[in-house]
Amino acid sequence: MSVNDPIADMLTRVRNAIMAHHKTVSIPHSRMKAEIARILKEEGYIKDFEIINQKPAPVLRLHLKYTQDKQPVLTGLKRVSSPGRRVYTSRADIPWVLSGMGIAILSTPKGIMTGQKARRLGVGGEILCYVW
Repeated sequence: MSVNDPIADMLTRVRNAIMAHHKTVSIPHSRMKAEIARILKEEGYIKDFEIINQKPAPVLRLHLKYTQDKQPVLTGLKRVSSPGRRVYTSRADIPWVLSGMGIAILSTPKGIMTGQKARRLGVGGEILCYVW
């Protein structure tokens, strides 16, 4: 199946898995999706992720995280930049998500990182998505 926006597809699969209270979600692998998963793990939104090398294509499996009362830790995902409408920001204009309660994930010349890290390094870039 051909997907025009693989990152939006990833976010939608995660959103659907959370609504259905799944423990894991499988996504077709790419380096950018793996970097987004790494950031989600570092920030505490998911338990873990793994890359499964299977035929015909590798798969990225995310292990979702829930609180003690079975509420998802990850409550919202929003795609900002899309293939038809790229959204860029300078280092001074990196947005705060929910007044600092969420994160913005950016693609910068120094790699994919959170908005907070990009501010610290003094780089701007393409805003991929917001997570809260």
